[in-house]
Amino acid sequence: QLRLVESGGGSVQSGGSLRLSCSVSRYTFSRWFMGWFRQAPGKKREPIASLDDDGSTAYADSVKGRFSISRDHSKTTVYLEMSNLKFEDTAMYYCSAPGAKIPLSSGVWGSFGYSGQGVQVTVSS
Repeated sequence: QLRLVESGGGSVQSGGSLRLSCSVSRYTFSRWFMGWFRQAPGKKREPIASLDDDGSTAYADSVKGRFSISRDHSKTTVYLEMSNLKFEDTAMYYCSAPGAKIPLSSGVWGSFGYSGQGVQVTVSS
C-alpha cells in the first residue's frame, strides 16, 4: 500500500505562484514513478507532470515552462512548483503513483496505482 497526501493548494491571483506537496508513505519512495494530474469541473482529467526514478521529467504543453516537478528523498515528498498561474489552471490537483511508467498522454492516470485525495487550486483573473 502507498498513501499519498497532498497539501499546499489555495487561491492565488493570475500570475502568482503556489507549491504543492505530496507526502508519500513508503520507504521505497525513490523507486516510484510519480506524477500530478488535475481535473477541472466539467473537464477531462489532465496529466500534467511526471517524474521518473532517474530524475527525468515530462510536462504537458499547457504547463511546460511554468510548472516544475521534483522529489525530496529525505522527506519522501514530491513537489509541484507552479508559477505564472493562469485562470485556466484552476482545478483539483492530484498526486499519483501509477505503478508503471506511463506517458502523460495515457488515459489511465488516476485509474490505476495510487492517487491522493486532491487539493484545490483556484486562480482568479
